[in-house]
Amino acid sequence: MVHTNAPSDRSARCIALVGPYLSGKTTLLEALLARTGAISRQGKLSEGNTVGDASTEARAHGMSVELNSADVEFLGDKFTFIDCPGSIEFQHESAAVLSACDAVVVVCEPDAKRMPALQLILKRLDDLNLPRFLFLNKIDRFDAPVRSLLPMLQPASSKPLVLRQIPIWDEGIATGFVDLALERAFVYREHAASKMVDLPSELHEREVDARFSMLEHLADYDDELMEQLLSDMEPPRDKVFDDLSNELRAGQICPVLLGSAENGNGILRLLKALRHEAPFVERTAKRLKLENAKSAAVILKTMHTAHAGKLSLTRVLTGSLSDNETVRGALKDERISGLFAMSGQDAKKCSSAKAGDTVALGRLDTMYSGETITTGKGGIVQVPIPPPPQPVYCRTISVAERKDDVKLTTALAKLIEEDPSLALVQDQGTSEMVLWGQGEMHLRVSLEKLARKYSVNAQAGSRQVPYKETIRGSIELRGRHKKQSGGHGQFGDVVLNIKPLPRGDGFKFSDTITGGVVPKQFIPSVAHGVEDFLTSGPLGFPVVDLEVTLTDGSYHTVDSSDMAFRLAGRLAMSEGLQQCKPVLLEPVMAVEVAVPCDATAKVNGIIAQRRGQILGFDARDGWPGWDVVEAHIPEAEIQDLIVELRSVTAGVGTYTTRFDHLSEISGKLAEQALQVREAAQ
Repeated sequence: MVHTNAPSDRSARCIALVGPYLSGKTTLLEALLARTGAISRQGKLSEGNTVGDASTEARAHGMSVELNSADVEFLGDKFTFIDCPGSIEFQHESAAVLSACDAVVVVCEPDAKRMPALQLILKRLDDLNLPRFLFLNKIDRFDAPVRSLLPMLQPASSKPLVLRQIPIWDEGIATGFVDLALERAFVYREHAASKMVDLPSELHEREVDARFSMLEHLADYDDELMEQLLSDMEPPRDKVFDDLSNELRAGQICPVLLGSAENGNGILRLLKALRHEAPFVERTAKRLKLENAKSAAVILKTMHTAHAGKLSLTRVLTGSLSDNETVRGALKDERISGLFAMSGQDAKKCSSAKAGDTVALGRLDTMYSGETITTGKGGIVQVPIPPPPQPVYCRTISVAERKDDVKLTTALAKLIEEDPSLALVQDQGTSEMVLWGQGEMHLRVSLEKLARKYSVNAQAGSRQVPYKETIRGSIELRGRHKKQSGGHGQFGDVVLNIKPLPRGDGFKFSDTITGGVVPKQFIPSVAHGVEDFLTSGPLGFPVVDLEVTLTDGSYHTVDSSDMAFRLAGRLAMSEGLQQCKPVLLEPVMAVEVAVPCDATAKVNGIIAQRRGQILGFDARDGWPGWDVVEAHIPEAEIQDLIVELRSVTAGVGTYTTRFDHLSEISGKLAEQALQVREAAQ
């Protein structure tokens, strides 16, 4: 059979393993390594001896929390498999990988509850126009015929799901499969290649129907094959395989394969399908419009290691890279200090990498995840990498001793360099350092890494809500600062008119001074004194939406000064605002919640319970079976919203927020806010 897809030098291919949380991706990586001889024995997650998920945090939580990469060789072809986290909280780890890989294996289970998570993943692949296979894992646990699964799975995929195999059942247990392209039957052998057997007679009719259905899907994109089917002609086997290859690479179909990664079943068929049908790096470079670049590579992941320092996992798309070579990125030139082939957490030194290879580059200190680099002069066009999603969960971060502040910020900077979906914000309103992420588990793992990798035991707490305050009443009063202590004294005397402004108008200062009762040079000082007090009003929060007018005053030719008038302005505000009926304001956010349709009613209830005002909902554009709910929700009610939202949406619901307005609160809500403020001081 002619491999029309293959370049002459058989460059290495990069295959991403993706799928919903707990679908078996890491176990599949282990099975692929074992079947190709990259490891001597297939490990188990339960025994903590797998190549992937080898970090302390992954094993402690029983889930992938970062990328895992490993190289294999199969029948003379080289592959790099990259296991990507399945949880929505860690999915941004795969953003650069999905942009620069050649094809994807989507691992899933026959579970209706996982369909929204599967749709989330397949939508990302659609946006990138990536070729993909679907590997139906855990076939040994199926409790329904495969033919009934495809109608359940198809709504999650915009590409036709084309069944490549049907299972052989024996007393309710899948003991093998029929390959519809080869028209051959195989029985499974645990952790060994399947054995070819005669096609069971009772399966003949089912095999004929399933094969014809597969050919019909292929014929939708091949007129010659359609004519053969309409003429009851049996297409040549090579023709069928070529159509499978061409239509996969063109993103027209999604072939479906079966197996059990834990038992090593279906692994050889998957490897053979990847070898024959998955595109090579040349096609990927063309997809990314880099085919004419003399040298181009994409940094997939940044890692800070204890022994090798900073490593940048990188896919070479064109040209080559070698140790000590200078590479150019978006900002700066850097010299490579070591090349390494990765196998999980282990790094093995190598001298060079050519197009198709995935290697870790040492000490690219100023280069970041997702950056496109080159050895050529003049730089290179950057491959577009999807930005991190808006963070949805936060915790305040602090250390017990002030001397460790620098150590904390340095360690956090490295964490964020490894994981750009984290964000560190210094909240000006509350003076808190706030770490934002994609969920509760995301931040928990980040804090564990902070302690393990950088010996920083950070304390995490709840973020204070940035309340504001304003006034309901108006007043005009005098503020006089007078002090005599030998020599020059201090004298400043002002009359201020204070009144509220409409919500959202902010702060305005003006003067109506005539006759020089307050010299012009001191008026800005009065304004500064007024602003000094606005940072913390009578209730202890920043004051907004008021107007202050300087109407009168007096001065002393010797004792008046900028400082004296500044203090006079502050004194007038201190006394005046107390008498202007101060009131507390809470920030209200405009929120867009994206959820599967069957969870919309529950989400509406959650919003109502959190004092939210539902503005409406509509179908999510481009997402069949999803809704977007729009609402106004007080910021105080949003801090743990994502936890409840994910609970009612099988882990896939999310939201975006933006500040909308300030709303007045009183009674118990105001009392609680003041108590929290006092406790924090």
